[in-house]
Amino acid sequence: MLLNRLFRYELPTVIAFGNGAIRELAEHIRELGGTKVLLVSDPGVQKAGVTDRLTDVLQQAGIPFKIYNEIESDPDIDGVMRGRDAAADEGCDIVVGLGGGSALDTAKAIGLMLRNDGHIRDYVGINRVPRKGAPVIAVPTTAGTGSEITIWSVLSDKTAKVKLSVGSAYNCPDLAIGDPELTLTLPASITAATGMDALTHALESYVNKATQPISEALSIQSMKMIAGSLRTAVVQGENVQARYDMLLASLIAAMAFNPTRLGLAHALAIPLGAHFHIPHGTVNAILLPEVMEYNLIGNMEKYKEIAHIFGVPTEGMSLRDAAACSVAAVRQLKDDVGIHQKLSDYGVTENALDQIAEEAMTSGNVPVNPRKPTLEDLKQLCRNAM
Repeated sequence: MLLNRLFRYELPTVIAFGNGAIRELAEHIRELGGTKVLLVSDPGVQKAGVTDRLTDVLQQAGIPFKIYNEIESDPDIDGVMRGRDAAADEGCDIVVGLGGGSALDTAKAIGLMLRNDGHIRDYVGINRVPRKGAPVIAVPTTAGTGSEITIWSVLSDKTAKVKLSVGSAYNCPDLAIGDPELTLTLPASITAATGMDALTHALESYVNKATQPISEALSIQSMKMIAGSLRTAVVQGENVQARYDMLLASLIAAMAFNPTRLGLAHALAIPLGAHFHIPHGTVNAILLPEVMEYNLIGNMEKYKEIAHIFGVPTEGMSLRDAAACSVAAVRQLKDDVGIHQKLSDYGVTENALDQIAEEAMTSGNVPVNPRKPTLEDLKQLCRNAM
């Protein structure tokens, strides 16, 4: 229960949302003072023809642009700097990010570096960026990361095999354009993984110790939408209503965790992704039920409410049993959308767990988790997911 608790909620990003929203892209660019665009887009989005939908809008409006597509699934810090140099060389004064979390995180970081000195690694951590970057417009093509409104860019140092996070209010895009029509061709497997990522965002924010009234309301709404729409979005990719609901649910989940951080699933997902290249949404889906089961005793009332959100009747049950129903409901959702992998499928072995646990323990998501873990607890969570 929150008793007279001091909290802060801030959302610097303007949101434009709805089917066909990208048709107003040129007007938004002009409103932000942009004259030439660096369009950051990953190769997969280009191959699917989604990038062309934005470039058509820009060409019709007579707005010049340069495409930067050196984006990998784990975006590299050096790729950010190459993008900064490309923007500077071409005279680009506004950045448009198009894609999933990797493209959006890169676009945001490029925007920062256009107006901040040094290397992006200088700003790893929280609130270390000295000034606002160039204007950034974020256009997501997946319903999962919420990067279009968050303070975070998660980047990789491929040499050191670590993931690095840059967190700052200056890293929030100026504008997020959510157009569900851009997600209609997303493959079922990616729809499932990114949808489970969005659920993990909403759920971990809801149960953690930093939760607050505004973020709680957002988490509840997001979880309701995901519980009702993710299965349909996976099996009926052309279903516009399900796609609309999932993209909006992902955005709302990001609004929830932006001020609260997350929990142990994300704390473990970062090193597991860095060392074993497990897609972020997939590793969160694998870990989430195990983390929920571990955390139950830290916030049983909230887990009971999650069971209700998923439509599980708990009348006559003890609080402990009702809370446990939430774990079963999330496991069922994960199975229904076709995520059956385990960590061992990606090469995770017992020998790796010491390093994974030690790196996870340094995450800022650990202190806000509803239950304080030991290193052995973190290793056991991985074992349970192997």
